[in-house]
Amino acid sequence: MSSLPTISPTTSPPASDQRLRAALEEANLPTLLLVLAHLTGDDRWIEEPYLPSRPRGVDDNDTGGFSDELQASIRSDAYEVLRAVRAGSLRPADPPSPERLVRMLAVSLHAELPEATGPLFAEELGIASREVEIPPSPALEGFRVLVIGAGFSGLLASIHLAKNGIAHTVVEKNSKVGGTWWENHYPGAGVDTPSHVYSLSFFQRADWPHYFSKRDELHAYLESIADTYDLSRHIRFESEVVAARWDDGAALWQVDVRGPDGEIETLSAHVVVSGVGLLNRPSFPEIKGLEGFEGPAMHTAQWRDDVDLSGKRVAVIGTGASAMQTVPAIADTAERVLVFQRTAQWGFPNPNYFREVSDATQLLMREVPFYLGWYRLRHLWNFGDSLHPLVQWDREWPHPERSISAFNDRVRAGLTEYIRAELGERAEELMPKCLPSYPPYGKRPLIDNGWFRTMAREDVDLVTDGIDEVRADRIVTTTGDEYPVDVVVVATGFRVLRVLGPMEVYGRDEARLHEIWGEDDARAYLGLAMPGFPNFFCTFGPNTFAGHGGSGILTLELEVRYVMEMIKKMLAEGIASVDCRQDVHDEYNERLARRLQDTIWAHPGMTTYYRNSKGNIVVPMPWTNYDYWQMVREPDLADFHVRKNGVTAGEASV
Repeated sequence: MSSLPTISPTTSPPASDQRLRAALEEANLPTLLLVLAHLTGDDRWIEEPYLPSRPRGVDDNDTGGFSDELQASIRSDAYEVLRAVRAGSLRPADPPSPERLVRMLAVSLHAELPEATGPLFAEELGIASREVEIPPSPALEGFRVLVIGAGFSGLLASIHLAKNGIAHTVVEKNSKVGGTWWENHYPGAGVDTPSHVYSLSFFQRADWPHYFSKRDELHAYLESIADTYDLSRHIRFESEVVAARWDDGAALWQVDVRGPDGEIETLSAHVVVSGVGLLNRPSFPEIKGLEGFEGPAMHTAQWRDDVDLSGKRVAVIGTGASAMQTVPAIADTAERVLVFQRTAQWGFPNPNYFREVSDATQLLMREVPFYLGWYRLRHLWNFGDSLHPLVQWDREWPHPERSISAFNDRVRAGLTEYIRAELGERAEELMPKCLPSYPPYGKRPLIDNGWFRTMAREDVDLVTDGIDEVRADRIVTTTGDEYPVDVVVVATGFRVLRVLGPMEVYGRDEARLHEIWGEDDARAYLGLAMPGFPNFFCTFGPNTFAGHGGSGILTLELEVRYVMEMIKKMLAEGIASVDCRQDVHDEYNERLARRLQDTIWAHPGMTTYYRNSKGNIVVPMPWTNYDYWQMVREPDLADFHVRKNGVTAGEASV
């Protein structure tokens, strides 16, 4: 079996030494020093005088705080080392051990990192394997897997299944791959995680045009994944799973799929992997008269490219992630934008948000060994587990009305001043509307896309009165004020809490999953498995979102590895089905609930889609990314009811 690539294919010829030297003038020095320590095996590059200063927040800290003279010296030394590596006169040192890797990263970030995180970082850097290799065996014959969705989750599962020669079908309701990044193409749509982190660890793109990519770039990346691994041959497009039923006698899932012609076909599979994600079905507010609006009305997830906003009065309902991206993007086009806000949002500044990745930096990421990997690893920590303390509720903290800890309070103070500065001359007027009353990170943290400056524009109205009704050509608030509008944009997110909706899933004894869960109370063991639903695994299931920060792609890679390890055990040991034990499921969820009560999402001073109608926290996990990595590193069959001697029972048809 061939190993997975560690960087996406490129047709660019190697750069000349002259171009390399010039590119090094733009190198991020903390990253470059890590490369030198890695390639030479010499720790002098992570000792005085090469200790970078502490970065400011999530800033890249490009100069490392070094003097001009030392900067020049580092770049010159790096050039000589890289030339020697290119020429073959310097053999790169062995990869750093997990312990040394943590020490190197801690020095680079001027931070304390848990030593135990080394193996996780080694996987992300590509010096330790995350692959699951399933040896060829007669058990593979007739074994089938069905994957639901061709977004990040489904493509990732398909890559690993195909690599191991496992027959499978991916069922995708759209005409193209990409999931969320195919469906959402509203103005300004993009990712709020750095591009180099929001990518597969084994398929990194060296030529990202922007540090934070917009929708088109992200969708192109997903298409390149599908093309590189020839995944389309496994995908049924314009097909949607309607229902899945477990056949206990045959140890098979019978899955009803509606095809592009509307006909329903039943496919059989031994294992089902759901990759439908959370941001899948738009959520519409219950507003009187909305359906009777006579002008164009659309949800951001169903954007109409045929609607010209030029010279129009555009109403935007909602102030979440999609609104924060859309409103600044349309403000210069529309005659007037009216934003109807229920709750103010914290917007976090990031100096890289609008920044392009220069040609020189792309060259370094493409050709300098491990430069991209170390740059990415620094961000994985900065945007991930380094922020975990921000969401931990200190019950002794004396100001719970505004924050949950001293750390959280410092962040609140800094963000408050940032918002005030962005509002400029209108700060006194707009601060009461724009400053959230709840602690930072209580809701999903958003990157500021120019939101606050846009709110301060004279042609933008921020309306905080509730909406009473929508009429044919206007919106009427609860105070009786009327706002004539030409276009209505609904930016109210997705039905996140109805996990796996709208498909119906029936397990043992015809148990209906949505009756067990209800409309909004999904639970699973490790977010992956549900008792009574054998051989069915959810990726990005309940309580697996890293609400403190990090990349959802890391979560997906860990979950897909868990599923592949389970399939490996099933094939090796002649297992027909694995069904999560109820006691294991319940104990895990009790522990999860207790831990969640010590997080910011339990704070009563806000509403959030993370909580359901019962007040249960359903979306984020309380653990660090490293904690979750430990939990799902390898499945334990003792957590499952295992049925053997029947792995080949039934004829699977996918």
